[in-house]
Amino acid sequence: MTSPDLFRNPLFGVSVTVIAYALASAVHRRFHWAHALLLTCGGIIALLLAGGIPYESYKIGGDLIAFFLGPATVALAVPLYKQWKRIRSHAKAVLTSVAAGSICGLASAGLLVWFAGGTRLVILSMMPKSVTTPISIELSRELGGSPELTAVLTVLAGLLGSVIGPAVLRRLGVRQDLAIGLAMGTSSHGIGTARVVRESELQGGASGLAMALAGIFTSIWLMPVYWWLGAHAG
Repeated sequence: MTSPDLFRNPLFGVSVTVIAYALASAVHRRFHWAHALLLTCGGIIALLLAGGIPYESYKIGGDLIAFFLGPATVALAVPLYKQWKRIRSHAKAVLTSVAAGSICGLASAGLLVWFAGGTRLVILSMMPKSVTTPISIELSRELGGSPELTAVLTVLAGLLGSVIGPAVLRRLGVRQDLAIGLAMGTSSHGIGTARVVRESELQGGASGLAMALAGIFTSIWLMPVYWWLGAHAG
């Protein structure tokens, strides 16, 4: 088997991903400030660049890993089920905070790119970046943004929130598990939820619910933008 054939084998992408994550997790256990997902992404990128391996070759196996993200995301409903009674008792606060957080996420993303001199394409691609990837990609496509750019920005938003989110919230005085979970799920979708579920079952349950609600609210808030763009097309 030649080297190109080896790289195109699905086992290559799967093995690289699993080994990179295992090594990154070991580093994280030794140095808690080193985020496992960030190290994994950086390590895989470095390997592909150093070896001159096309991303398309890695993606063949990487898609198998991505396939299991669906069941993994569904599994995030387990802590929500266990903590449902506690979360339901704060239903009004949950709905209000996620709705407000979704609006802030859209507005801040669009304004940030606009103030930085970004193009309309980048603004429309950036706005849905706080919701889970399948939803953000479809919203970007409907708005006329770049789904590929939105996918990258969505992953970056999740990674950034996962790395610094809990620390920033605590520095701001947010220490209740419910509040932390809602903030992480609204701003950092599945990656942020996977981060806080290790800290507290209540945080994980609230974050999983917020992630789902944020997708719904964001889709609703973007309707006026979609209609406005249609009215001003051309």
